[in-house]
Amino acid sequence: MRRLVTGYTTLVFDCDGVVLDSNQVKTEAFYQSTLPYGDVAAQAMVKYHVDNGGVSRYKKFSHFLERIALEHARGQQGPDLGELLQAYADHVREGLLSCEVAPGLEALRQQTPDARWLIVSGGDQAELRDVFAQRDIAQWFDGGIFGSPDTKEEILEREIASGNIRKPALFLGDSKYDYESSRRAKLDFLFMTCWSDFLEYQAWVTKHSIPCVGKMSDLLFKL
Repeated sequence: MRRLVTGYTTLVFDCDGVVLDSNQVKTEAFYQSTLPYGDVAAQAMVKYHVDNGGVSRYKKFSHFLERIALEHARGQQGPDLGELLQAYADHVREGLLSCEVAPGLEALRQQTPDARWLIVSGGDQAELRDVFAQRDIAQWFDGGIFGSPDTKEEILEREIASGNIRKPALFLGDSKYDYESSRRAKLDFLFMTCWSDFLEYQAWVTKHSIPCVGKMSDLLFKL
């Protein structure tokens, strides 16, 4: 983050743990959807999910079936990929509609009227657009709401090429994957700590000299 927030032409937000307090919603959904394979396999899935924050559910469930289930639930019958995805979506939807929206987000939108806002998430794109519309916050993201099955790298590359993301641009995220994606796209990065499930972030941000803030409302003092 090389300038004040108001100095950026584009602000790119991750969703879970940044705009919505939904990381725990997703973690519980991964556990419940894979529980038919047994508690050990489900716990292993939760660990894989947390260790790979920001990666899409499609890749995570494929990894579960190809690696985790074979290791921890060999010979045990359970849901296939489509059924896992549906069970996960069913668990997630209610949580996304009821979890907290980042305090200060609306005020930040009002204070950055000339900036273009986008969501770039590992969450399902259609699901995100529906949830944001129902929660009446979709209009804040005038640059669009984007998610899986496209990866964050693919979304950023496409939106930069089209001119939708104009630099200088800032990516606000809460995971290593967010940072790596922003760095590949040559965007500035700000790590949001308050709702992140990356518990060892302090040593990591220090090692890589990554700027961070706690809550979205803290950004109102960095305008």
